[in-house]
Parts: sequence; C-alpha cells; structure tokens
Amino acid sequence: MTTVVLACGPRAADLVGALVADAVTLPDMPGRRDLRLLDDLAAAHLPVDDTPTLDEIAAAPDVPHQGAPQFAPQHPDRPVRVVVVGSDAALSAVVTRLMRIDAMWISVGFVPVVDDGETSVVAQNWQLSTVSGSGGGPSVAALNFAMTSPVRPTAVVRDDSGLVTLGSAEIFHTGAELVGEIIVDSQTLFTNTSGRTWDGRTGAFGARLVPTVDAPGIAATRLITPSVWDDDAARSVPRRRLFRRPAEIGGVDPEAVLTGRALQAGGVELTVVRDGVVHPRPTSKVTFYRHLRDGQFVRR
Repeated sequence: MTTVVLACGPRAADLVGALVADAVTLPDMPGRRDLRLLDDLAAAHLPVDDTPTLDEIAAAPDVPHQGAPQFAPQHPDRPVRVVVVGSDAALSAVVTRLMRIDAMWISVGFVPVVDDGETSVVAQNWQLSTVSGSGGGPSVAALNFAMTSPVRPTAVVRDDSGLVTLGSAEIFHTGAELVGEIIVDSQTLFTNTSGRTWDGRTGAFGARLVPTVDAPGIAATRLITPSVWDDDAARSVPRRRLFRRPAEIGGVDPEAVLTGRALQAGGVELTVVRDGVVHPRPTSKVTFYRHLRDGQFVRR
C-alpha cells in the first residue's frame, strides 16, 4: 500500500514528529495548490479509470448511489491511502479535493487534532480518539489505526459549491431568526416569514446537519441558537454535537430530526458554516446532498 501522511498545520507536524519521517507538512487549511500532490498520486496509480462516470451513475435506472455505501469499484495498481492529521476542516479540504478530481477510490484515514476544550465532530461521527494539540505526541495507536485499519464505505455529503462536509454544517441568519425555508428531501424542517433579533431567547433560528455514515446521507435538526453571530466570533466556531441538550449557544432541538439524501435552504442572507469554517459571504440559497461516490474512510 502507498500511504501518504499529511500533517496539516504546525501543531500536527509537531505531533507527528519522528513517527512518520516522510510526512508532508501542509497549512492548517490546505488549499488547492497545497493538495496538487493528490492529483499526482491518483494519476500515478490509476492513470485510466474505466468505471462508470458520475453522469452514468446519475442516469442509472436503479440509482444505486442512494443505497448503502459501497466499496470503490476502481482497481489501482496498488492500494493508496491518505492519512490526515489535523482538524475536521483540514480533513474536509482533503476529501473535497479528492471529490473534485474524482479520486474517491483513495482511502482516507484521520487523526483528529484538537485544542483543550474542543471536540471533533468527525471523531464523534467516526468513533475516533482525538489527540490534544497542546502538548505530548499523537497516540501511536490512533496513528496506526488510521494507517493500517481497513476502510468502511461511508456516505459523503457535498453542497452546490463543490465543498464536502464531514462533521457538521449550520445554516442561519446572523443575529436574528432566519427568514426562509429549509427542506430535507420533501419534508419541511424549518419555515419562517418574519425575523426577530436574537436577544438570548431560545427558538428555532436555523438548522444543523451531519452526514450519516450509512444511507440516506443526511440527518438534520432545527438550530435553537447558532454558534456564530459576528465576524470576531466566527474565527472560532464551537464544535458541538448534533443532538445536544439544553438549548445554548450552538444548541439544537433534538426532538425535530429529519433524515434524507438532500437538504435545501433558501432565505434572507443565510450564513453557512461547514466543519467550523464560515462561508465568506451570506447567500440566499444552499443545497447539501449525498455525493454519487462513497468515501473509503477508516472509521469504526
């Protein structure tokens, strides 16, 4: 197996240290140029992909992509694995790149690095142990699990901006109730026609979604109080569990949960947060949906 370890950020690089001599050090949030090595990796081990294209999958009458996640049908010259050591956002950036170059056949392991008091939603979803970035080294067991354990096919959620969400996403209007509608498949999760300024009250202010590891792909619930209200707060979005009590900043309504393959939101100046990263501009609409290819992820 060809294994490439990506240490995303100085904390991850320090943590990996001498455990992986040829680890590749990248920024905390790697960009397209940083991840060109994935393009080269895919081309080197699978120069020609003769499996059905995305268009052919979408046109299939039995829509197999809506069922249980499947192992990748591609047959590279040897198995390839990318192990990401870093944040949920770094992992999502790596998988986004794999999706955009249609190389989801590459398996992905993850060692979540968090500060004290933080959590990793991906670690919760995938039942992984987190590693503290405040000192010490990464658990050898955690790194070994990411590098050597078998993959489990997993549903992947993307949006109409071509970005993958692996932990959670939030949709709301900063500082007030969201005016708009949010639908999961054909069911209405949230609808509101008049916004009120948030003054500490609880109420339905938007929605949070998490990817499901199996079909259908998305679980979503109403957001009681969003995690972000202004630009300063947006620089450090709390990572909270999807179904959490009681109502608080970042809290949700655990009694209102819908599952489906797609979530569509439309409204006034929507703020969208993906895996702790705030979208740079408000938008009037966003759609999250299950990708046609499944992820080959190392998880429990």
